[in-house]
Amino acid sequence: QPKRKAAFGSVGRRIPYRILHLINQDGESLGNMHRAEALKLMDQHDLKLVLLQENAEPPVYRLMTGQQIHEEQLKHAEKKKASPKPGMYVKELSFSSAIAKNDLETKTKQIAQWIEKKYHVKVTIRQAK
Repeated sequence: QPKRKAAFGSVGRRIPYRILHLINQDGESLGNMHRAEALKLMDQHDLKLVLLQENAEPPVYRLMTGQQIHEEQLKHAEKKKASPKPGMYVKELSFSSAIAKNDLETKTKQIAQWIEKKYHVKVTIRQAK
C-alpha cells in the first residue's frame, strides 16, 4: 500500500526513528537526540511531538502544545482551501454585445467571485444581430 500523507498533528509515542532532531515549542533547536530522551522531555513539559520533516537526516520533530497544533492545522486547512484543485482552473462566460445593464452587472459580480477563488476566467462576447 502506498504511504498516505498524514494530517498535521501529534505523532504520540510511535516514533520509528532512533535518532531525531528536536525543536522546542519556541522554535529553538535542541539538537539530535535519542527518541527515549525526546519522549522524556515531552512528558516533563506536558507537550506533544509533531513530525515536521520526515525526509531530513535525522528527521525533524517539534515539541508543541495542543493549542499550537490546532493553530497549525487551521493554517494548513486555509492553504488547502485557497489552492484550486487541478482541472478546475478555467471558468467560461459568454454574453451578447447587446446585454442589458443589470445582466452585465450580475455577470461582472460572478467574474469577480471566480477571480477571488483563483480561477482563470474566459469571457466571450457574441455580436448582437
